[in-house]
Amino acid sequence: MAREVTRRSPGARTPTLLALALGAAAVGAIAIGALAIGRLAVGRLAIRRARFGALEVDDLVVRKLRVIERQGSDR
Repeated sequence: MAREVTRRSPGARTPTLLALALGAAAVGAIAIGALAIGRLAVGRLAIRRARFGALEVDDLVVRKLRVIERQGSDR
């Protein structure tokens, strides 16, 4: 019983490697797009209400804030 042996030429691997490289580039592009969309979504998140002890803040916009702490005052 004779077997037929077929040999692949060395150039036959090139399309396979090219397809693999294109697939890897596509997956990378999708991952970068997902990260960009995620970053935009996180950037739009805002804390609506914050509570620190007795201070409650709701929609506060501060351009310049100076805090002066006085030791031993009547207040």
